[in-house]
Amino acid sequence: MSQPRQPGIPHPRLPLPEGEEDLVAFQHWLEAAIPMVEALGITRMSQASGALTWQLALTPNLNDKGTGFGGALSAQATLQGWCWVTLWLRQQGRAQDVVVAEASQRFLAPVTGDYRMTCAPSHPDGPAQLAAKLSERGKGSIELTHQL
Repeated sequence: MSQPRQPGIPHPRLPLPEGEEDLVAFQHWLEAAIPMVEALGITRMSQASGALTWQLALTPNLNDKGTGFGGALSAQATLQGWCWVTLWLRQQGRAQDVVVAEASQRFLAPVTGDYRMTCAPSHPDGPAQLAAKLSERGKGSIELTHQL
């Protein structure tokens, strides 16, 4: 049995993939690295065409009205953005820290059942611009869009 996380002690990095990313292994690592992840209801992760998609269960994310709790949805969107960048960096062969410096959400309708959340770059040239910034300065940023 693994030891619980302790404040101030970084969790070991997941080794960089030698080929295609194993998203099941990544999710298991994520659950160990960030304890709250297990409570977020992520049932499946997939990647296609530059987007990261999660299937999520509504039940662990309910609010007092029986619909999706905005705080949980915000936490999921923030984490998914962090994961998109982390996975993109790993695909580039980079083991690098990721920080979400700014995030905002706008909810257009209540979530009433299990749902899918997709994260992708807001602009088609976003990944190339991020790669250029990383090459020049060792750090960079990218604007991501989430769709629920």
